[in-house]
Amino acid sequence: MTGERRPWVGDLIHDETTDRRGVVTDVRGGAVWVLRPESGPGQWTSRQPERLLVVTPREERRQWS
Repeated sequence: MTGERRPWVGDLIHDETTDRRGVVTDVRGGAVWVLRPESGPGQWTSRQPERLLVVTPREERRQWS
């Protein structure tokens, strides 16, 4: 994640660990990222924000609404 900003709530990300795309829904205690799939049900967590690559920042996603 060198030179990139840390993923935050609302960002569309690619989780390198699970090879999935999803949206950050919560950051608990600054240590656990809660993610949901881009579409469909479910969720997972990550304790490795350096493995979460921002695909679309939340600011750009808001423009789609």
